[in-house]
Amino acid sequence: MATEDENPSQPDITAMLKGQTSASKAARDAIAAGGEVALYDGQPPQWMVLGIAATRLRRSLKIGLTTLGLDETVEILRARHRDEQLRTGNIVAADRSWLFTLYFDATETELMACSGVKNERPSRGGRSEAPAVEAATRVHRRRCEAGNALQDRQ
Repeated sequence: MATEDENPSQPDITAMLKGQTSASKAARDAIAAGGEVALYDGQPPQWMVLGIAATRLRRSLKIGLTTLGLDETVEILRARHRDEQLRTGNIVAADRSWLFTLYFDATETELMACSGVKNERPSRGGRSEAPAVEAATRVHRRRCEAGNALQDRQ
């Protein structure tokens, strides 16, 4: 993954994180501390991105993971048009303690929401076969790729 400074074509994520959710400041701090920023090329539809975020929220609550802004993100995404194409990205904290997910409009000119999930062992009811950051990143990438394949077929 390239950091934001290594890829000049990326928008200025730090400047775009302006309090959309309670995770915005922590995400800015993660970038400032050397966190890795990755923006994904695909443009999955709103309904798919909302489904991923809502599932992540339910699962995190069920197994006791610490989150920032995930509930706010679900509400923000829920208010968007169902057929709208979105872009997403991630920030992985330099110490890998947090994974932040970024939610943009299709042109990456508006950062709509930001959520964070702490990389920790579940506190209740769940098994963790891989740390939360790596597992969440893998699932997010797979679902974005599935959305791209769906979009290509249409």
